[in-house]
Order: sequence, then C-alpha cells, then structure tokens
Amino acid sequence: MTISRDTLSKSETITVAAIEDQMPLLVEAREIIAAFHAMIRRKSQPNLDPWLDRACASLVASFANGVIRDKAAVEAAIDLPWSNGQTEGQITKLKLVKRQMYGRGKLDLLQARMLGAN
Repeated sequence: MTISRDTLSKSETITVAAIEDQMPLLVEAREIIAAFHAMIRRKSQPNLDPWLDRACASLVASFANGVIRDKAAVEAAIDLPWSNGQTEGQITKLKLVKRQMYGRGKLDLLQARMLGAN
C-alpha cells in the first residue's frame, strides 16, 4: 500500500490492479495513507482536520483515532523543525551493539565498541 507504483514489476502491477478493481475501499485507504505521508513531508498542518474527517470514515479509522488522541504531538511534528530522529538512531545503534555483545563483554568493551563505531 505504501510502495511506489514505479518500482512494481509488470506482474505485480497487474495483481495490484486486479485487487483494486475488487476492493475500492482499499484504494481509498491507500490514498488516505499517501495524503498523510505527504502532509507530514510537506509540513502542511491545515490539511490535518480534513484528513482526519476522511480517515475516520475509512479502513484506517483506528489509525486516525490514534492521531486524534495524540493530536497535539502530531501538530507539533508537522509545525516544529525539531526531530528526535538522530537520538532514536543512536539509541537503536546502542541497543544493537548491546545485543550483539550480550554476555560477552563488560562496560569497557561496550564503550570501546561504541566509540569505534563512529
């Protein structure tokens, strides 16, 4: 549902077209998801309320309800220039190294591994 149509093979394109012919609600859900993605990427908050109205009446209603519950955070993510992506990436890297070394090293080895990974 989220993959670009340009990257599909001919047989995949035919399969997707057949599914879309039989499931128009699925097509609408894909369009709603694409609109949300575009809204986030373009930082277009005025489109949030109309998107929520449309999404609540579709197959992605549970996702839309989650957005409504945390609407302030979604609005902040759209409006504000800050992101915690860099922090989350570092935490993920640390957890990966920790899991790789679980039971095999002490803090000094973990520290050397993290400093060497940069």
